[in-house]
Amino acid sequence: MATATLVLGSFQNAATGRGTLGGLADARNSHVVERILDQDPSLVSRCLRGDESAWEDLVRVHSRRVYGLCYRFTNSGSESQDLTQEVFLRVFRTLSSFRAAEGSFGTWLARLTRNLLIDHYRRTRQDRVTDSLDDQLPVIGDSSASGASLPDQAVAGREASELLQAALQKLSPDLREAVILRDFQEMEYREIAQVLAIPEGTVKSRINRGRAELARLLRKQKLVV
Repeated sequence: MATATLVLGSFQNAATGRGTLGGLADARNSHVVERILDQDPSLVSRCLRGDESAWEDLVRVHSRRVYGLCYRFTNSGSESQDLTQEVFLRVFRTLSSFRAAEGSFGTWLARLTRNLLIDHYRRTRQDRVTDSLDDQLPVIGDSSASGASLPDQAVAGREASELLQAALQKLSPDLREAVILRDFQEMEYREIAQVLAIPEGTVKSRINRGRAELARLLRKQKLVV
C-alpha cells in the first residue's frame, strides 16, 4: 500500500499547488502543459514497473482536471476532493487495464472518472430522494480566476456564473454532459465519443443542440445578446 499512500499524498500536494508539475498544470502556457501530457505513455509504463516518482508525476499532471470534472457534478469542494482521491486509487488498482492503442490516457481517465461519478450518484441517491440530476451541477466559472479585481467586476462574474448554471440545469442530462466535456473539459469529439460510448456524429449533434439551447436560455436571461 506504499504506492497508494503516495498517490494520496501526491494529490494533496497538487491540490495545494505544491510541486513542479502541479504548478505547470496550472500555468497558462498550454504548450508546456501539452508537452507534459505527451509523456503519459512513458509515465504509465514507469508506474506499471513500480516507479513511485512516476505515480507522483501522474497524479500531479491530472489531478486538477479530475477535480474539476468532479466539482462540476457535485458542487462540493470537500466531496470533489474525496472523489478525486478515489479516482486515483482506482487508477492505481486498474492501470494495467489501460491500452494505449485504444485511446489516450486522458480519455481513459475521463471515462473512469465518469463511471465513478455515476456510481457515487447511485450510492448517494437515497440521501437526496427529492433531488434531481439537474441539481448536481455547480456554478460554472470562477470569478476569482478570471482576472477581475474590482468588486463590481467580481459581482458581475458571479451573477453571470449563476445565470449560466441556471441555464445548464435546464438542459437534458445528455446535452449537458456533452457540452461540459467539450466546452469546459476541452476534449476532442473522438475522445468524448469514447468516454460516452456513443458515435462521434451523435456527440457533435448533442453538442450543437446543447449549445443552441444554452444560447437560447441565456439570451432569454439577457446574458447573451
